Amino acid sequence: MPVLDDLSGFEFEDVMEDVFRNLGYENVRQAERTADEGRDILMEEVVDGTRRGIVVECKHTGSVGRPVVQKLHSAIATFEFDGPKRGMVVTTGRFTDPAVEYAERLQRNDDPYPIELLDGVDLREIADEIGLDLYNGRIEILCDETLRPYDPATSVTAPVKEAFQDIENIDSSDLPQPNSQVAFRPVVAVTADTNAVFETSVGVIHRINDRSQFVVHAERGHPRTASSEVSNLVSENLHAAVDLDVDQFENVFDAVEERRFGQTQTEYKEWAVERLQDYHTTTVSYTGDNNVTYTKTCEPNRSDISVQSIEPVYLPLVRHTTDLQEYSYPYEYFAAGPSRVTSEDGIHQCVHCGTNGANNAYTYCANCGSINCDSHIKTERLEGTPVCTGCAVTERFVFKTKYFYDEENRDAFREQYEAMPFHEKAMENTPLTVGAVVVTLLLVVSLLVSVGVL
Repeated sequence: MPVLDDLSGFEFEDVMEDVFRNLGYENVRQAERTADEGRDILMEEVVDGTRRGIVVECKHTGSVGRPVVQKLHSAIATFEFDGPKRGMVVTTGRFTDPAVEYAERLQRNDDPYPIELLDGVDLREIADEIGLDLYNGRIEILCDETLRPYDPATSVTAPVKEAFQDIENIDSSDLPQPNSQVAFRPVVAVTADTNAVFETSVGVIHRINDRSQFVVHAERGHPRTASSEVSNLVSENLHAAVDLDVDQFENVFDAVEERRFGQTQTEYKEWAVERLQDYHTTTVSYTGDNNVTYTKTCEPNRSDISVQSIEPVYLPLVRHTTDLQEYSYPYEYFAAGPSRVTSEDGIHQCVHCGTNGANNAYTYCANCGSINCDSHIKTERLEGTPVCTGCAVTERFVFKTKYFYDEENRDAFREQYEAMPFHEKAMENTPLTVGAVVVTLLLVVSLLVSVGVL
């Protein structure tokens, strides 16, 4: 194991912390490094419904003798834990025969504090199981689970039809079949605890006791934290993840893409710790014994941050494209079964001015296939149906602009207009006609007043 031999003792403990977490142990954390009293890593397991504490000693040496195992036995006895306890010694090298004999005797005698030994050979087997690259000391991400890209109780295209239900003048049941694609994008859900105390000569000036949960987009390039909506989507649906069966999904989507995790799990852990260090760093003001005000920057140490879990999963990004005559309408969202977070909505958007948002009113123009806001939709004069301002043919009648699907409709209305009696022509511009009548009445009244009739 070339790289493990090059690690410092503390670096080896970091690796083993990740290893045990990936093996399914709970509440894995490192003990204080200043005076660990023989306890490098503390963790817990549940066996047959009983929670048990485990004290781990990490030895980055060629061989481990009996005294190390004996010392750990004493450390387990003094470890405060409400329940049964056991120990574990892990080394990159080998155990001497007396060390093995001592651990086996504890097992035979049903000692209350048994000790398990893991040597370099055991580490190689564990490495294969969890994806630990012994040549770089990092844990690769082995993931074959995804959140559901669609709700199996409905259909893949159900969200598109639902979105079009808000659009006036179009029946979502008459929509053409959209092109549907899915990209399985890697993410990791991180849970971490930060516990730090900052003291000066006057006592404690700042404390941090916080549990953070966030989701990280984990494709190639620099990791980035997902939005709160996406984080909630992932966190609330992790328990419902399914196998990533590309062949199965190719039967329901027009195109399927599986993107790869860009970094190792170890690198995401390191990034998360750095992010939490920055997040929790703050400047505190306090008053000293001499009644002078001081400021101190409180930055937690890496050892103050304990990553409890890093859970990888694929997050489906579904994209539907619906073609309606001259226009294409994209609808894209992160999916988790019936739940989704929209990332692009080209349906609730006016093609002319870009007004968007599901809270606005939109109308479909059957003449050209456009979706329009209220400012860019008119009533076609001849047929009385919606037409957009972008494709309509216009002409003024009684000083008011009329909108037509095409020149043929405009010419047909011209003929109707010519055949109308005067009062019907006038009513093609109702506000103007009403205004003219009011003005005429006012003039008549003024005239009658002037001649003394009124």
